[in-house]
Amino acid sequence: MRIGLLTEGGYPYVSGEAGLWCERLVRGLEQHEFDVYALSRSEREEVEGWVPLPPQVGRVRTAPLWETVDDGIVHGRRARRRFAESYGELAMALCTGAPGDPSAGLPGDLGVRLSGDPGARLGGGRGDGPGGESAEASEDRSALEADRFASALYGLAELARDEGGLPAALRSETAVRALERACRAPGAHRSARGARVPDLLTVAARLERALRPLSLDWYEDDDLGSVDLCHAASGGTAALPGLLARHFCDVPLLVTEYGVRLRTHYLTEPDSSPAIRALLAAFHGRLAAETYRRAAVITPGNTHARRWQERCGADRAKLRTVHPGMDATPFAEAGEFPECADPQTLVWVGRVEPAKDLVSLLHAFAEIRRAETAARLRIVGTPSGPEGAAYLAHCKGLAAQLFPDEADGPHAVGRNPVSFEEIGGPELPSRADAYAAGALVVLSSVVEGFPSGLVEAMFCGRATVSTDVGAVVEAIGGTGLVVPPRNPRALAEACVALLRDPERRERLGAAARARALELFTVEQNVAAFHGIYLEILSRTPVRRVVLDDTGEPLPFGVPAEAHVPGRWSDPVARVAARGGAGEPHNGPPGWATDGPVRATAPVPAPEGAAR
Repeated sequence: MRIGLLTEGGYPYVSGEAGLWCERLVRGLEQHEFDVYALSRSEREEVEGWVPLPPQVGRVRTAPLWETVDDGIVHGRRARRRFAESYGELAMALCTGAPGDPSAGLPGDLGVRLSGDPGARLGGGRGDGPGGESAEASEDRSALEADRFASALYGLAELARDEGGLPAALRSETAVRALERACRAPGAHRSARGARVPDLLTVAARLERALRPLSLDWYEDDDLGSVDLCHAASGGTAALPGLLARHFCDVPLLVTEYGVRLRTHYLTEPDSSPAIRALLAAFHGRLAAETYRRAAVITPGNTHARRWQERCGADRAKLRTVHPGMDATPFAEAGEFPECADPQTLVWVGRVEPAKDLVSLLHAFAEIRRAETAARLRIVGTPSGPEGAAYLAHCKGLAAQLFPDEADGPHAVGRNPVSFEEIGGPELPSRADAYAAGALVVLSSVVEGFPSGLVEAMFCGRATVSTDVGAVVEAIGGTGLVVPPRNPRALAEACVALLRDPERRERLGAAARARALELFTVEQNVAAFHGIYLEILSRTPVRRVVLDDTGEPLPFGVPAEAHVPGRWSDPVARVAARGGAGEPHNGPPGWATDGPVRATAPVPAPEGAAR
């Protein structure tokens, strides 16, 4: 079958964040053909280029989200009126109701306030709605606002298709004034009513970037309309082309989320004004709800993401949890020889940033050193951006204060029991070497999605001590110790318990490796998506039209065999299928070719034959 793979800031770019699992998926499903539609987030991604593409990738189309687009289109009076109506409806859908609606009732660990009210947290219970209305009335109102948002979104998409694009209109004064009217309208939320002109300009610019896929020319019958299935590698803006392909061409949509974009928005907007946070949260919430409503199947990467999706309106019947697939081969040697590790060394491996809470880890290690004086801690990782670099410098300073250089004697050179290292050096050439350097792997994060670093440690057969955040418990099961986040004492006690019990440590490491090899390999991930592709296609009406002699649609013109997986989409195979005598007939039969075809004329029966 032919898959339209939709990405944002990922595959096929070299520096894409989520590109690795997409590449493994494409290479693992070589019997299918992939067309890649990629949105780039930065100029750096464009400059660094693409990863090598396998032969099953037939076409790649890209569009930048990071640069300002001047389409040069001048809209007429009718188009301007249509835009004002649709954008005004979109703005009203974002300003009315509770902040973050339809995601009311999101998990309580969100910890983000969308208004100035000290007691207001995003989402409440499932009881009374805003203003004391009943739960049923609140749900009805939320459904109406969701329909209003969807109608406005598709209205803008149809206008963009008719006019050739909307980038300038989405940044225009008309858009800003529509937002201002919606924020001042009766029924607008308190946070939206407090929006000032700079807030409105910021929101309009952010919405223009998020809605930029509306202006792309990807939604014709010979483009996304020709694929059998759209697979969005994430929610949010990446899924928007899939929504439009479904709207214009009735192409089924599969959405995969290993990290929920709505949750990411909450965690990355702490410094914005309440009005900006409220309006953007409402947009992302509405877009997520519409994406989940239109998707044929939704595949969260873990139970943590699944819980978010359910709270955002996803139908449980559509959800299929598919764990990320990781390559276990580089970690095989470390996993087969766990006894080579230093029994007194703890290892932390990851990206250095405040969310990893290395400060708590250093304070925990201070307590570990009081109990086990020979213990060492190796922190292996590189900083994530300027904020990560500043945080790394702070952690190094704290380590120097907590652990002055120690020497074995008066003539020996002192050394610190805590070391900060990077992968790629002579001592740690690879991530597998980093995990193999210690007998115990530690994770101290306060925020985590799916802990891929822990899974790598499990592949290496290492026991782990982790904080209970994100999908940590789901990943490790009962093969490691879990403690509350921001609790150095509990973290220290768990580490000391395993340092003093090598037999238990060995049992946990062996169980962890067996669990990782069973659940988190590339093979299981690829097999799961292959089955989901076939499931969706088996429930999708055939969109190819076969005509009879009179030009009318021919019932049952495309039988079920047209969707049998295979390399039938190969151009050479098509030619062979239509070739004459002596040519290999390895392609599809005539009825499986693309586009409308006419049925062959009936063959007259021989004279005298029975009728």
